[in-house]
Amino acid sequence: MATLYLLEQGTSLFKDHLRFIIHVNKKDKIEVPIREVERILLFGNINLSTSAIAACLEARINVLFLSPSGRYKGHLWSKEAFNLNVELLQYQYHSNSSFQLNTSKAIMRGKLINSKQLLLRLNRQRKILAVQKTISGINSDLEAVESVTNIDALRGYEGTSAARYFPALGQLITNNDFQFSQRHRQPPTDPINALLSFGYTLLFNNVLALIISEGLSPYFGNFHYGEKKKPYLAFDLMEEFRSLIVDSLMLNLINKSILMLEDFEQVAGDEGIYLTDKSRRKFLNQFEKRMNEQIIHPELQYQISYREVIQLQVKLYKRSLLASNAYEPFLRSA
Repeated sequence: MATLYLLEQGTSLFKDHLRFIIHVNKKDKIEVPIREVERILLFGNINLSTSAIAACLEARINVLFLSPSGRYKGHLWSKEAFNLNVELLQYQYHSNSSFQLNTSKAIMRGKLINSKQLLLRLNRQRKILAVQKTISGINSDLEAVESVTNIDALRGYEGTSAARYFPALGQLITNNDFQFSQRHRQPPTDPINALLSFGYTLLFNNVLALIISEGLSPYFGNFHYGEKKKPYLAFDLMEEFRSLIVDSLMLNLINKSILMLEDFEQVAGDEGIYLTDKSRRKFLNQFEKRMNEQIIHPELQYQISYREVIQLQVKLYKRSLLASNAYEPFLRSA
């Protein structure tokens, strides 16, 4: 089953019998069997015909509408995906401080352990002292996380750990053309931040699509919250996969010179640095390869893809609601 990423502005998607027809401006049309499509991500000005919408609703294909940069705007809603009982449980647990704290601690534990394991693996031969100190610091953060009694304190440790982690990640870049020491989000101020921002955006939207597929409301989060109506649950459940999927992919693309300085540009009227249109497609291809990469699941003891791992975690979160079980994060061994 495939994910369709439609990025080029003015692209149109139609239905013809059992196929989707994609028109990309004056280029040759692309035909994709509907049965092979599981989700569609529309970036910006993409035209979706009425017949294509009906086909997506009938086949329960998730369609996410995004800004050109990938910011979530909304999704195509199918009545078949609606699960009132689960949403009522989400609403009930949203006011359960014990459930929220324990779930948030599990999410944070998964994020920290997986971040630490990435640093351990990549520093095993290089033995950079600054990275070793960061690993020790993350171990201290992990001990502190287990003893916190409120979510605000937990968010404080997340900030502290991030301040440790990203400079260490920059130390593991071996391509001398690229430097990175601090995370800058809006806008990304250098190529590494551009890759992280776009990668996290793709990860978020993939997690969001899987949450919707399970009939969960994406708006009831635990660790993340705010006054604006945002898919906070997707922000929650992507945390343990940031280092596993995006950070490791970024280092691979940069250290192996798959992406070069010429793959980035500064957009007129914006101080940020971004991938060029051509390079975004290259990155998407590499991102999908990463999502479909087969690993041995430490609990199941057989091979599944990272996308299937995320889907399993969404199901585990749903089970934690239905059966009042504690949510357990996915932990990747070094």
